[in-house]
Amino acid sequence: MSGAEITVDDLAPVWREGAHIIDVREPGEYVEAHIPGAQLLPMGSVIAELAQIPRDRPVYVVCAVGGRSAQVADYLGAQGVDARNVAGGTHAWIRAGHPIETGLPE
Repeated sequence: MSGAEITVDDLAPVWREGAHIIDVREPGEYVEAHIPGAQLLPMGSVIAELAQIPRDRPVYVVCAVGGRSAQVADYLGAQGVDARNVAGGTHAWIRAGHPIETGLPE
């Protein structure tokens, strides 16, 4: 699903139900603030890690403001993944008042 996009407000209820979110920012950005439960997978690692990305459900791709995630979502869509870009990225998520976490995943 190349080119699909979702707003942070539309993502929030899906996130609460356990949506698979991939954060394509670098680790230094991720540790500062990220959507709780988001998988850290920097943009430069996506091709090498393609096999770990689910194909049986939608995947929501996020970055800081939506540029990198749009590129990754388009790439994943071309690979047969139902990938959706999170419009406005993590910054929009935070501005909308949705919860965040800090630090690296355990």
